[in-house]
Parts: sequence; C-alpha cells; structure tokens
Amino acid sequence: MEGGAIAQFLPLILIFGIMYFLLIRPQQKKVKQHQAMVEALRRGDKVVTQGGIIGEVVKVKEGGEIEVEIAEGVKVRVIKSTIATVMSKTEPAK
Repeated sequence: MEGGAIAQFLPLILIFGIMYFLLIRPQQKKVKQHQAMVEALRRGDKVVTQGGIIGEVVKVKEGGEIEVEIAEGVKVRVIKSTIATVMSKTEPAK
C-alpha cells in the first residue's frame, strides 16, 4: 500500500521539479540581474524605460528615483525599477 501511495505522488513531485527548474529559477535569476543593473546606475548612463523613453541619467536621487534627460533641457523623474535596459555605461570616476 505504501509503495502505491508514493507512486501516485511521484508524477506530481516530478512536475513540480520540472516547473521549478524551467520557470521559477530563471525568473528569480532575471530579477536579481535587474536589481543589480538598477543599483549600478550612475550619472551619464544611457537608459531605456519600460515605457520606451530613451534618455541619459542626469542625477541619481535617494528613494529609488533618478532624473533622466530625454531632450536638451527636458528632464523627467523616473522610478529606478522602471528602467528596462542600460544602453551604454559610463566609466567610473577615478
């Protein structure tokens, strides 16, 4: 009887294991990479927001905000987590 019960749950355990390695783990890795990218933002980086706006980081503010210049003299405040990609990085000051 006990061997039958384990055999019934084995497919469920196997499906959960496959789901973990194919869906959950890669998503966690992607979130960590995005957090590291956002934390590494600095003045002069060219970024793309999730809304598709391309601009250059002018100021990194406290509280999870950055100031992005999208045209000459046009600056917008953006939440750091809404940055989709960093197109070009600036070299750190020495």
